[in-house]
Amino acid sequence: MSPLQPPRARRVAVVGGARIPFARSDGPYATASNQEMLTAALNGLVERYGLSGPGAVGEFVAGAVLKHSRDFNLARETVLGSELDPRTPAYDIQQACGTGLQAVIAAANKIALGQTESAIAGGADTASDAPLGVNDALRRILLQARRAKSPGGRVKALARVRPAHLVPDIPRNAEPRTGLSMGEHAAVTARAWGIGRREQDELAAASHQRLAAAYERGFFQDLVVPFRGLARDQNLRPGSTVEQLATLKPVFGLDQPEPTMTAGNSTPLTDGAATVLLASEEWARARGLEPLAYLTAYETAAVDFVHGDVAEGEDGLLMAPAHAVPRMLERAGLGIEDFDLVEIHEAFASQVLATLAAWEKRGLAPVDRARLNVAGSSLATGHPFAATGARIVATLARLLAERDGPGRGLISVCAAGGQGVTAILERV
Repeated sequence: MSPLQPPRARRVAVVGGARIPFARSDGPYATASNQEMLTAALNGLVERYGLSGPGAVGEFVAGAVLKHSRDFNLARETVLGSELDPRTPAYDIQQACGTGLQAVIAAANKIALGQTESAIAGGADTASDAPLGVNDALRRILLQARRAKSPGGRVKALARVRPAHLVPDIPRNAEPRTGLSMGEHAAVTARAWGIGRREQDELAAASHQRLAAAYERGFFQDLVVPFRGLARDQNLRPGSTVEQLATLKPVFGLDQPEPTMTAGNSTPLTDGAATVLLASEEWARARGLEPLAYLTAYETAAVDFVHGDVAEGEDGLLMAPAHAVPRMLERAGLGIEDFDLVEIHEAFASQVLATLAAWEKRGLAPVDRARLNVAGSSLATGHPFAATGARIVATLARLLAERDGPGRGLISVCAAGGQGVTAILERV
């Protein structure tokens, strides 16, 4: 018996995307679950591209970062509650803020290897409905009661419950290894790279202004589906200026002199969901769909933000893309100057600026700011953790598609846990 020959990798097309408007936490989506939001985004994609027929899509992969126990099998349950064929396989994935982009990569790999012809990737997160954990002391008592061999044993165990045990464990935006919040980590990195207040506010104001301009010219008409009364991202402040942002008080790095990070140059807690349709060229052609762009390369990286070179900025919590992008570009034989558009997830303005400085330190050319996040990014849209990667892929693909002629775009997403996910989109 002759061995099977490895398949030749195929190009993976980004056909389109759909997301719901992103909302500030405890706002319009306060009672919406991850599944409800993800289903709304998925149905928007199904309707737009006629995907409701039997076997229309080969697979659905998505995830969430803040998950309840009810979110078990989130992707599959979303399929079953959507207009997609219920026979569509689905599975969950999670890599903190890189979840959406990692889902795209996972789906793309199967298409590239010929294991499926089409797939949908995405993610959802609700900061409004973050899971509350059972007090750990109460949890141990309940487990002891469950293990008891007699009713008397169960009563004896439950008699140990005290009022303090009824206080739930409140979720904290902190790294388990350091106890510092993401914002505090970013403040350390901002100091290490000498990132100033005004340049952060300038980047934040530009994000809002560019997102507003994109909405005004109808750019998001094919990307955003209304949900719960919202038609635009709720965090958007079209009139944002550097002068307005300069009036805000710092909220991170307060233990150091002259802190620079404010609520205005940091992303707010956000609810939302996003999806992307990926396919082989043959699948798209057979359905008369023109690919927006092609996913041609991707790279992940991680830094040691616990014991590494944090003070000098090399191993800051959100600095993994500073390592991933140079590696990816070297492998692809490209430089920053070869990209028409650059999309950097704006977890914090300081983190974007530190990443740009680190790329230059590693020998990459400076990024032309006119090519950076040209339709706004997370500072303006908000950041539902697992949805951001899918939002960026769909946005960048459409930006490339509306240009005259070929184009190339770079994606950089930092993530909790000291990780980064990066990718390249091209239109030929």
